[in-house]
Amino acid sequence: MKHIIIGTAGHIDHGKTTLIRAITGRNTDRLKEEQKRGISIELGFTYFDLPNGERAGIIDVPGHEKFIKNMLAGVIGIDIVMLVVAADEGPMPQTLEHLAILDLLGIKKGFIVITKTDLVDEDWLELVEEEIREKVEGTFLEDASFIKVSSTKGEGIEEVIEKVMEYSNEIEEKKDTDLAYFPIDRSFVMPGFGTVVTGTLLSGKISVGDEIEIFPEEIVGRVRTLQVHDKDQNDAYAGQRVAMNIAGVKKEEASRGSVIAPIGTLKKTMMLDVKIKLLKSLDRSIANRTRVRLYIGTKEILCRLILLDRDELNPGDETFAQLRLEEEIVAKRKDRFIIRFYSPMFTIGGGEVVETNPSKHKRFDKSLVSELEVKSQGSQEEVLEQVILDKSPEFPSLKELVSYTAIVEDVLKEKIDELISKEKIMKFTLTKDIYILHLDYFENLKENIEEELKKFHSKYPLKTGMSKEEIRSKFLKYAPPKLGEGIIDRLIKLDYLKQDKEYIRLKDFNIKLNENQKNIQTQIINLMKKNNYNPLKREEMIVELDIKKDDFYEVFNYLVNIEEIIKLNEDIYLYIEDLNLAIDKLIDFIKKNNSISIAEFRDVLNSNRKTSLLLLEYADQLKITLRNEDKRILYKID
Repeated sequence: MKHIIIGTAGHIDHGKTTLIRAITGRNTDRLKEEQKRGISIELGFTYFDLPNGERAGIIDVPGHEKFIKNMLAGVIGIDIVMLVVAADEGPMPQTLEHLAILDLLGIKKGFIVITKTDLVDEDWLELVEEEIREKVEGTFLEDASFIKVSSTKGEGIEEVIEKVMEYSNEIEEKKDTDLAYFPIDRSFVMPGFGTVVTGTLLSGKISVGDEIEIFPEEIVGRVRTLQVHDKDQNDAYAGQRVAMNIAGVKKEEASRGSVIAPIGTLKKTMMLDVKIKLLKSLDRSIANRTRVRLYIGTKEILCRLILLDRDELNPGDETFAQLRLEEEIVAKRKDRFIIRFYSPMFTIGGGEVVETNPSKHKRFDKSLVSELEVKSQGSQEEVLEQVILDKSPEFPSLKELVSYTAIVEDVLKEKIDELISKEKIMKFTLTKDIYILHLDYFENLKENIEEELKKFHSKYPLKTGMSKEEIRSKFLKYAPPKLGEGIIDRLIKLDYLKQDKEYIRLKDFNIKLNENQKNIQTQIINLMKKNNYNPLKREEMIVELDIKKDDFYEVFNYLVNIEEIIKLNEDIYLYIEDLNLAIDKLIDFIKKNNSISIAEFRDVLNSNRKTSLLLLEYADQLKITLRNEDKRILYKID
């Protein structure tokens, strides 16, 4: 079933509220001051049934210039607009500002209602209609129908209802599978129930019992009850006016301007990338860094307008810009907005959100403008790919991509699988989450690691490679540790890199000793064999062999890495053949004598107590021996 929202727009005292009362039989002025003064101050809401059985919500927005922010909070989510013009006055300043706002907000369907026709004659009425046609030229109402109404006499009301039904038949049914997105336009406390909020559910579905989050405050609550058109409902759908009773939330925690959505699905921001257009009627240009008022959803906020490709924006021009906000908000891509001058306040332009969580941009970057063009005009899949490319340096999880894109998780998974099949992105599945990287970023990461390893191999030709942890901390320090390991493992699996124990090397790298290094290797091994179980310290070996310190350590460390020399502690190293022989002697002695002491092992090896103890501890680590008081026994007997 379709859910339609109709809205009024027009100058103060042009008969918007009276028109709605004539259509619905209800008064939308609920405040005493509104009823006393005869003007709308806050938003008014009601509903009526169309002849085809559908029920349409209707919003009455205030016409006074002082209450324009309330008008802006009310027009989001409107499907059909009625521009109301009083016959006795014709188009007035707020008529034109409301018209400009509706045009900037991208509203496509509407018609013009001339009210108070009983107060003027036909000749005057023709003049008013002609003036209105001139004012709406070039807007979405340029070819709109005119309906002449006397609300007090009931004339023309049936035509208004028929026109609403005609347009409602043309409106596509909204999807309830999209992310639930509910900007709050009113908040109050109902005795015995607690906090109640109202607004238009712009997308998705909300049900009684749902756990929800209020953004940007990041306060979690539960939907206790829902009302649509004054009736309790279990579910509310996109396009409906909704009153929501929330458990666990105070009134001040759910004020106008906040947004309700599923938990963790939106990400607050201090910047927005936008496509912005100035009104043609504006009498001045707007300079870079101008301070303006931003109206988005039901939120009003101050910000700076950063022009990305020019120093000033002229009336009627359109460009990409970054809005740097003075407080945190949430938004969705494609959200429409209005900007007004900070002081004096009047509407200057509006546009559409392109990116909700951008980084701080440098101006006059041509590649940036191209990226924003993709995000602005591209398909959902193209936009998702661009977002993944932008966010890859931050190693986004699936849940984070939900908050960046405002796409529900199930749909997002489908889109990700499509991009994977097209070899645009890649997925890393860990125990608790899924991470997504763009292949361009992965390729760039691979090239950077390869370049680093190339330099490392050149500088240290006798080292196997860099440690896996060193690569992770240098190139993947912002990735969760398990993801960093997973990315390196993927590079290895794809045969870009090779791993030897904890070391990573280029796939075609092999250690090759030159003649001098081979000679040093032979000298080191021969010296270690000569001293076998009474080893020299490395500094003593350098003196004994009369070799340059750097040359010695380069070859010595290489022999340690390939495990021809085994490290027992910082000072004691043994040649592998001597160590294996010592282990064999250790096992033989224990098999014959059931156990061995440090002194006995020292005598077997003709060694010293320190080296003998280190060898026994080494055997313990390998689970060859087991300490039993002051002796060792075999860990297990064959």
